[in-house]
Amino acid sequence: MTHHVDVHVGKRVRHRRWLIGMTQQQLAQQVGIKFQQIQKYETGANRISASRLWDIAEALDVPVSFFFEGLEETQKSDADKKSVPADLMADKEALDLVRSYYAIPENQRRRLFELARVLSEVA
Repeated sequence: MTHHVDVHVGKRVRHRRWLIGMTQQQLAQQVGIKFQQIQKYETGANRISASRLWDIAEALDVPVSFFFEGLEETQKSDADKKSVPADLMADKEALDLVRSYYAIPENQRRRLFELARVLSEVA
């Protein structure tokens, strides 16, 4: 049976990998394992050892603490949360949107952000 911490850490691995546009195969090669193992880590089916997590953090260019960020929030009840899905960053569409957003020049990005803010306030 999977542990909620392993699932959270796996989702954070997948989130970061998607965000930088890295495939499971590329990550696996950098870490020295098979891509199937990365799949198991990302679903929480297999627990990531401390030394392996260190290697993954280096390959993804983040501190090890990145994988534990937001863990407390996953434990809060749904009543305490806004209408945003609990695992927004595990959503491939959301990550594609974020990646596309940051590809827009900064001055246009600010305008788009303000437009989105206004639209969300009237929705």
